[in-house]
Amino acid sequence: MVDTKVKLTGWELDNPIIPASGTFGYGHEFAELYDINCLGTFSFKGTTRDPRFGNPTPRIAEASNGIINSVGLQNPGVDAVISNELPKLAKVFNKKVIANVSGFCVEDYVYTCSKLNDQEQIGIFEVNISCPNVHNGGMALGTSCVSAAQVTSAVKAVTDKPVYVKLSPNVTDVVEIAKACEDAGADGLCLINTLMGMRINLKTGKPIIANKVGGYSGPAVYPVALRMVYQVYDKVSIPIIGCGGVTCAAEVLEMMMAGATAVEVGAANLINPYVCRDIVEALPAEMEKYGISKLTDIIGGAH
Repeated sequence: MVDTKVKLTGWELDNPIIPASGTFGYGHEFAELYDINCLGTFSFKGTTRDPRFGNPTPRIAEASNGIINSVGLQNPGVDAVISNELPKLAKVFNKKVIANVSGFCVEDYVYTCSKLNDQEQIGIFEVNISCPNVHNGGMALGTSCVSAAQVTSAVKAVTDKPVYVKLSPNVTDVVEIAKACEDAGADGLCLINTLMGMRINLKTGKPIIANKVGGYSGPAVYPVALRMVYQVYDKVSIPIIGCGGVTCAAEVLEMMMAGATAVEVGAANLINPYVCRDIVEALPAEMEKYGISKLTDIIGGAH
């Protein structure tokens, strides 16, 4: 009998499989398809201080081995999440959830996390620092060590829950950003977020996405995500949630050998809504195939 349990800052998960934010809504939609309690947990839709309608359409463009999106953080806002989404989730999910929080300045993150801090259903904050900083000319907060550290320390000051920072791959040195977050008090990291990409409509000669560029995710980014997890694991001592292009149980094992304690599955949910359930079910046999009896034994094993 294999052991699939892992721990994220003292929180034990039955398995390391976590649907990624933005691909799983607030959970209850997928609960209509299967019992989502089979998951380790999931990261709910990126939530902001105020409601957001999101970017203009078209927001989606298909690409080879992936998808480009520029949804623009469409969500009902933190107050509606607390009053509407979390109660609905409680009816179908008996585990704690990861709260993905986004913002456009440090104060946004502080406000949203402080509002969510008292919610018993939340086990970890996943702080997305890939948003454009409105106080710094639109440059993403996660592209600077200084601003990444500022967000991390500010959120840590208003919550007693573990804070994991989700890092952007669109930087010169992701290790440098990771270390800045760790030094600022981050309890863990999640990497990677999407790469930047675009498509052009040959009939119109214009970009397909109204916002021109968007986040590229899907199987094509998996080797990039794996490389970044591997590099960051060597330089930090806090847990890493690996994310980017994962589609199957074998890739979960590979990501964990690179250094991930748990693994998020994103774009694959948009292709096959049962993929996370299927990976959970396939994981024990995949472990046995490679003689792995305990998942925690392989974390960082490739080093």
